[in-house]
Amino acid sequence: MKDSILQDLNHELMNSYAKRGHPFRYFTLATVRDSAPCLRTVVLRQFLPDFTAVVYTDLRSQKVRDIQQNNNVSGLFYHPKKLLQIKLEGQAEIITDETALKAYWDTVGENAKKDYTTSNAPGTRLKNPDHVEYLEDRPNFCVLKLKCSKIEYLHLKRPNHIRVLFTNTNGHFSGEFLVP
Repeated sequence: MKDSILQDLNHELMNSYAKRGHPFRYFTLATVRDSAPCLRTVVLRQFLPDFTAVVYTDLRSQKVRDIQQNNNVSGLFYHPKKLLQIKLEGQAEIITDETALKAYWDTVGENAKKDYTTSNAPGTRLKNPDHVEYLEDRPNFCVLKLKCSKIEYLHLKRPNHIRVLFTNTNGHFSGEFLVP
C-alpha cells in the first residue's frame, strides 16, 4: 500500500505543474532565516521523477539569500477537493550552470520574463507600484531545485485518515505509517 501511495503521489506532483488550476501548482515554501522559518507562496515549474521540485525566482530575492545561508527547505502542498496534504523536506540547490539556466530561461513566456528584469530587487520599497523599472538585457533569473529527503503524506478520509512518512535513503524512498 505504501508503494502505491508513493507512486500516486509522484504522479500527482509530476502532472500538477502543467495542469492549469491544479492546487499543487502553487505551494508554500519555507526557508530558514536567523533560526526562524520564513514562508512564501511559489510556483511549481517542474517536478522530476526523483522527487525534485523546480522553482524559478529572482536571484536577488530573500529566499535565495536564505538558502545561501541554510539550504534546508520545506514545501507544503494542499489539495482541498481530495483533502490531501503533502509536506516535502530537503535541501535546495541554486542552479549556476549557464547552459542549464538558459534552457530553463527559454521556457519562460515573454510576458513573464520581465518579472526577472526589475532594476531593483524584490522587496525594495516603492512610492508607487506603477513606477517599477525594467532592464532589457540583465535578467536576474534563478532556478532552485528542491531535493526531497522526506515526504509526509496526509490524506483525510473516512473511516480512517492515512498518514505516511517517506524517507529517502540512497535514492530510495521507504515509508512508514504514522498516526494521523
